[in-house]
Amino acid sequence: MPDDTRPADVDVQTFRRGTAQTRVTIVSTGAAGRAFVLVAGIGVAASYFEFIAPLLAEHGDVYALDLPGFAGMPASGGEPTAAFFADQVEGVIAHYGLENPVLLGHSMGTQVVTEVLTRRHDLSHAVLVSPVVDESEASAIVQGVRFVQSTARESLHIAVMAVSAYLLCGFLYFAEALPHMLRYRISDRIRLVDARLLLIRGEFDRPSPRRLHSRLVARTRDARRWEIEGAAHSIINGHAVGVARLVRQHLDDDLAARGRLTSEEARVPPARHKDLRMILDATASRVAEWVSALRRDQDGVERAKVRHARLLWRAYVSRR
Repeated sequence: MPDDTRPADVDVQTFRRGTAQTRVTIVSTGAAGRAFVLVAGIGVAASYFEFIAPLLAEHGDVYALDLPGFAGMPASGGEPTAAFFADQVEGVIAHYGLENPVLLGHSMGTQVVTEVLTRRHDLSHAVLVSPVVDESEASAIVQGVRFVQSTARESLHIAVMAVSAYLLCGFLYFAEALPHMLRYRISDRIRLVDARLLLIRGEFDRPSPRRLHSRLVARTRDARRWEIEGAAHSIINGHAVGVARLVRQHLDDDLAARGRLTSEEARVPPARHKDLRMILDATASRVAEWVSALRRDQDGVERAKVRHARLLWRAYVSRR
């Protein structure tokens, strides 16, 4: 984590587009760089970005999204396709007046980002972390097996986050969104993208295999591909330091066409300020977020998210 940091301001708002609602967690340090818009995977909350958001916020405001139907947000009634979610992302960009933001998607979020990029040729840079789905394995059973294989390499922290996110999403909405994710042909859609892309995967990321990355790079106008050793599918959380570093170098055009980072370079280090009280407070804020989401208490979710983000900032980033 960086040594020279400014305190972060965290705000959580709800953006409405017709009947659809997207929760937006905004992390800002006052940095004057380009904004980042972060889009998580199927059923997953913006909480997955809890470590990378403050790192990116050192360079520009971060907007991490909880899409409709995910993270306790109500489903809108619209079909949960990549195009539908792309509409919400474009709405957020317009609502906040973001000029040439950097889009970063993880897992299914890479489909949403790709769909936005096929429409928005004014966006110059984007990052696809663990893109899916490999067309040769586009079935629910195979993807379930690949996910389990990857999850075996993840930490307990990631497992708890994933399970809680899927519970909040609900089986029915997850089951409705999954076929659309499996049918989306990212290898075909990516041909229409003009932005300069960075593709990142973990060494043990089974849902996002190397052959898919090779295919995507071959079909893009301008793309780099990097891998992080020892990481699996949830690379965006446990290896956030490495992902953030690659993102910054990508934006500075200071990154080779392909390469690898070691796990030691990429992992989130131990908290600087960690004690029993911090652990209990962080756990309490996360539980409060889940309970509020289950109760459809959006104000409670927003308060819990702000509290949790500030706790992590003090523990991992702030020198005070």
